[in-house]
Amino acid sequence: MLWRRKKSGDSQTQSRRSELGAQLSTPVRKFMATEAGSAGLLLVAVAVALIWANSPWSESYTSLWHTDLSLSLGSAELSMDLGHWVNDGLMALFFFVIGLEVRYEVSVGELNSRSRLMIPTLAGIGGMVVPVLLYLLIVPGGDAAHGWGIVIGTDTAFMLGALAIVGPRFVTQLRVFLLAITVIDDIVAVTVIGVVYSGSISVPELIVALLLGVVLSALTRFGVWQAAPYVLIVLVMWLATLQAGLHASIAGMLGGLLIPATSPSREGVEQAARLFRAFRQSPLADVGKTARKGLQKAVSVNERLQTVLHPWSSYVIVPVFALANAGVDLRDGVLTNALTSRVTWAVVAGLVLGKLIGIWGGAWIGTRTGLGKLPTGVGHGHVLGGGVLSGIGFTVSLLIVGLAFEDPVIRAEATVGVLLAAVFAAAVGWLVFHLAAVLRGETDADLPRYLDRPVDPETDHILGPPDAPLTLVEYGDFECPFCARATGVTAELRQRFGDRFRYVFRHLPLPDVHPHAELAARAAVAADYQGRFWEMHNLLYEHQDELEYEDTAGYAADLGLDVERFLRDLEDERTAARVRADAASAEASGARGAPTFFVGNRRHTGPYDAATLARKLEEYAAESGAQAPTT
Repeated sequence: MLWRRKKSGDSQTQSRRSELGAQLSTPVRKFMATEAGSAGLLLVAVAVALIWANSPWSESYTSLWHTDLSLSLGSAELSMDLGHWVNDGLMALFFFVIGLEVRYEVSVGELNSRSRLMIPTLAGIGGMVVPVLLYLLIVPGGDAAHGWGIVIGTDTAFMLGALAIVGPRFVTQLRVFLLAITVIDDIVAVTVIGVVYSGSISVPELIVALLLGVVLSALTRFGVWQAAPYVLIVLVMWLATLQAGLHASIAGMLGGLLIPATSPSREGVEQAARLFRAFRQSPLADVGKTARKGLQKAVSVNERLQTVLHPWSSYVIVPVFALANAGVDLRDGVLTNALTSRVTWAVVAGLVLGKLIGIWGGAWIGTRTGLGKLPTGVGHGHVLGGGVLSGIGFTVSLLIVGLAFEDPVIRAEATVGVLLAAVFAAAVGWLVFHLAAVLRGETDADLPRYLDRPVDPETDHILGPPDAPLTLVEYGDFECPFCARATGVTAELRQRFGDRFRYVFRHLPLPDVHPHAELAARAAVAADYQGRFWEMHNLLYEHQDELEYEDTAGYAADLGLDVERFLRDLEDERTAARVRADAASAEASGARGAPTFFVGNRRHTGPYDAATLARKLEEYAAESGAQAPTT
């Protein structure tokens, strides 16, 4: 269920400006890949559970999950059957990973500004309120009404898997938008589980759990960077929450939310690089240990825990949960009764129709009232299709089914409703996306992938023959450390390809994260007016920590420029307009961070080391008919 995600933020500086809010970070890409990849395994687990529960060996399925498992230490003992270990133990870890991801995205990720959060929040609220109202409209009273929480959640693994199959070919922006929505229902769903579907509360243990939360939050203030103390406290918090009578998912989510996330600092990254170089020069055990600690310190505990735990959550915990909860015995008229039950169709209507109306309605209200805008490339037809797919509730829905109903008949009917809703949501989602493409022209839900403005030797900064057949365009920021390192890559490419290659630099200053970047860009343009752009380009990157007004004047003097003319050009409106034009072309071309590269006219995604870019240039040469250089 959550949202999956992590970040090109470790190889690219990203803007926090609202118009750049849709940029996909590396943690988000990794999270989405893991969740989508686990969808197939989840389907297998569901199929195995259903076949097993309806086979001649169905009794073994039931008895397995009722088998007791106890842990004891001295006189202390914790005993639950396997079903409860899955639902109260493994699922707590599942929600812990979700809490970590939510904290990251709110702190430094995709949702760290109001403008990025507003539309997904409204859509998420609508995607919970409308389903609940529809459910209660169909099942207004009795024990069945207690299951209204079933229709709140979205199973992200299933949703992303279905989106990859039935959605447009390119859905990057839509995925980010839908994953942002799931953050809202994740938090609300866990709150509902803890408040509505927990048993009687034991106050002393609850106080202990809250105090542990305070300690967890305080660890970072004391400079604790090791992961072990955080994990230990979360484990004890889980035990206290369990003993308090709350559902353990509360401890998981709260523990994840209290572990802070920060972007790697330039100083931390550089220190880690120095320690690594020291180990390369002296590959001794103690030097290696110090280098490893330096690397760990450079990355927040939050991200390190996500890296370790997220694959386990997606590929082990969720499939095991499905195996334990999806096995409904549909024999002896159970399926027939479910298909005529108000509970079954209340779940289907709430998840499929309710999510569609609620998510699209919330987004429509937000955009119409000017509270925000949809991500670039995402239309209202895409939102409708995504809203339908969000009706695949599965993980959280099945968890709440087990908590809401003691009656096995009602439980079976609700489980059938959850499974039917997943099938209907995928089918209706395909239809909606198809109609959006045909009737509204909404095909790809992605950032632009091609260079908006062709390379122009009259205005662009070009290194190499202006008519060279192989072109690499970079949108860069002079204060961005990743851009500075990329200059060595372009030098390797020039040496490799010679006169067959031209390198084009365009300005993408990100003043919200680099306050001196715009001034540096204007300084480079001012130097260009005197024919010394590339010399100034190199000086600015060599002195990224010295980019004040006086510094740029000093660099102009060092280059032998007419300093008085340079300073006039630095303040000239035409210089600022030149920088703005490059930034506008970056926006129109889908560049949302620096550096962003274009091979030929196609935006490059992924690593930008010399070997990768050389391979892409050769592929481009083969496709375009340009003669690939010999190497």
